[in-house]
Amino acid sequence: MDATLQYLLDLLDLERIERDIFRGDSHASVIPRVFGGQVAAQALVAACRTAPEDRLPHSLHSYFLRPGDPGSPIVYTVDRIRDGRSFTTRRVVAVQHGQPIFHLSASFQVAEEGLEHQEQMPDAPDPETLPTADELLPRYADLFFHESAVELLLQARRAIDLRYVAEPPFATAGEPREARSQVWFRINGKLDGDRDDPVVHLCLGTYVSDMTLLDSVLLAHGRGGWMTGDIVGASLDHAMWFHRPFRTDEWLLYDTDSPTAQGGRGLARGRIFTRDGKLAVSVIQEGLMRVPRPRP
Repeated sequence: MDATLQYLLDLLDLERIERDIFRGDSHASVIPRVFGGQVAAQALVAACRTAPEDRLPHSLHSYFLRPGDPGSPIVYTVDRIRDGRSFTTRRVVAVQHGQPIFHLSASFQVAEEGLEHQEQMPDAPDPETLPTADELLPRYADLFFHESAVELLLQARRAIDLRYVAEPPFATAGEPREARSQVWFRINGKLDGDRDDPVVHLCLGTYVSDMTLLDSVLLAHGRGGWMTGDIVGASLDHAMWFHRPFRTDEWLLYDTDSPTAQGGRGLARGRIFTRDGKLAVSVIQEGLMRVPRPRP
């Protein structure tokens, strides 16, 4: 298994320090705070550790309250809100330096049969025909405000094979485009043994879901994003609905769009499809999106 993937899996394998209290490490991201997808995934891990084994999460709703410190561990406290006959509810608070930085509510359900329909998967080229991050990012090194930006981005995404269907926001900064983005992604390795668990795939999917979701907002306004310095932003909230099983070690299409931006905030919607066209996950996030003011 790739060492960076093993590191990511270890990052999601929280230490249990009390019945409903867990501790997780952090790693540095391309911005000087903990990556939001990491906190969301770790919080979901904590919730899953306290839920009955016969049910999986079907949704989560969360708020990012404060920037996380990548140099310090995060403590996750779980409240067992309800255990019903079909549904379980958990609330998780992530704490650093005595203050809450993240809040998550997750709902779990036993497997049931019922009515079923879904949207059709949008057209997208085969992922193998698209450039890898190692091939794509160096092309745009001169656009980033930090000389080590490419290295930082590649390091942050080394465990994930993420491929843009069209050019990413930083490649066409200054040119507004349709508020829609697509990426294919999968982890760099196969899960087997104890790691090949539906909960692990759900938590890895949660981790990746925060990587490119706000790209669609940036595209609508011709903004390159955090690494080009033409926008200041952060995730504000994050919601996911898990519809059907999926494997993160197989290709998944992440199709996102943005219906609106206003008040310094942008809204993005995402759909994650399996390669054979099954709608696996729906995602919605609102992000802080401020245009830097010129210095006097």
